[in-house]
Amino acid sequence: MSEPVICPKCQSEFTYEDSGKIVCSQCFHEWTPGETADEDKILDANGNELQNGDSVVVIKDLPVKGAPKPVKSGTKVKNIRLRPDSDHNIDCKIDGFGSMALKSEFVRKA
Repeated sequence: MSEPVICPKCQSEFTYEDSGKIVCSQCFHEWTPGETADEDKILDANGNELQNGDSVVVIKDLPVKGAPKPVKSGTKVKNIRLRPDSDHNIDCKIDGFGSMALKSEFVRKA
């Protein structure tokens, strides 16, 4: 009997093969055998890989709900924290705004 394939997303051993792909029955993640874990990498607007603790620069004015002014283009954000499981995949603190989540497509590595 073959060993179970572990899901790279949720670490479940309850996986099965379907049409050449492996599917996790717990989180429904699909991948091909031998696929690398590049999908967990978070890239900035220029395609550079971001890491926890990096500094980034906002490349576009971003409106903030409930705030009278947007986060301006060129604002530097230090010490980011990455959240690969979310649409807004960067947690940070911005001076004058406080804690917020940003999308990596609107920042570049500083």
